[in-house]
Amino acid sequence: MMRADVTISEEIKQILIADAVLTISFAFALNGGIGGSYKGILMLLPISALAITLNFILHEMMHKFTAQRYGAIAHFMSSRNGLIITLVSGLFGFLIGIPGATYIYSNRFTKRENGIVSFAGPLTNMAVFCIFLALSLVTASSATYLQGAYSIVIEISLFLAFFNMLPIYPLDGSKVLAWNAPLYVISMAIIFAALYLFTGIGLIYVVYLIILALFFSFIGRILLISR
Repeated sequence: MMRADVTISEEIKQILIADAVLTISFAFALNGGIGGSYKGILMLLPISALAITLNFILHEMMHKFTAQRYGAIAHFMSSRNGLIITLVSGLFGFLIGIPGATYIYSNRFTKRENGIVSFAGPLTNMAVFCIFLALSLVTASSATYLQGAYSIVIEISLFLAFFNMLPIYPLDGSKVLAWNAPLYVISMAIIFAALYLFTGIGLIYVVYLIILALFFSFIGRILLISR
């Protein structure tokens, strides 16, 4: 049962736990799971922390602050089952990142307001992408490790933006599309173009993201029914 009376300290605790689990899981996934080298994990953890913390926490907080701007009650809550799924998937070398979500309570959201609140998350990921793309270009002659960190932040930013903008409920894209179809199409075209140019994404990854989105949708519906 989700609550609307979560304290700030409890919310901070919840999002830090989710961020830590997602960071560790992502590092293991990048390293090929538990079969990878411990040295690789140690090298990837700082990069994972940077990429996940910026993209995950800022994404969720933008949902929260934008919703509050329209008079809603909003807070982040982690999911125990989601945390387990996230961690186990990372240990096996792939990632299903569903550690929690920002829950919004409002009986008077218009379609436009709901769309703007939803769009705020992926837009934040694209802002992170732009910042780190600029950093990578400015510091092109810097150490390989630093450039590798920038590249991973760029890729995660784009993947999260694309994934969340898929038009599958309860992902952000379904609400953006319902609010403003032209904006949705233009945004997805820009995100996909950037994803293709900077990650070389192929059809197999698009299929993976869609399957992951459908799985997320299924879990999301279960959580909504259980409220």
